[in-house]
Amino acid sequence: MTIRLEDILGLSVSERMQLVEDIWDSIAASPEALPITEQQRQELDRRLAAHARDPSEVRSWDQIRARLEQRE
Repeated sequence: MTIRLEDILGLSVSERMQLVEDIWDSIAASPEALPITEQQRQELDRRLAAHARDPSEVRSWDQIRARLEQRE
């Protein structure tokens, strides 16, 4: 099946947003299918080790969002 860009652009914004969400959900359903680079793997290992050393050093999504919104 071939989907043309013109067809996608013909969708409403809400339909395109739904399409993006559906595509993302299909990708997220198989995270093992997404290869990561060695650099990404090292960064994940570093973050896991940092969390293991100090599990109290975490932030909730609300805290992170508030901090990001302060930057704007």
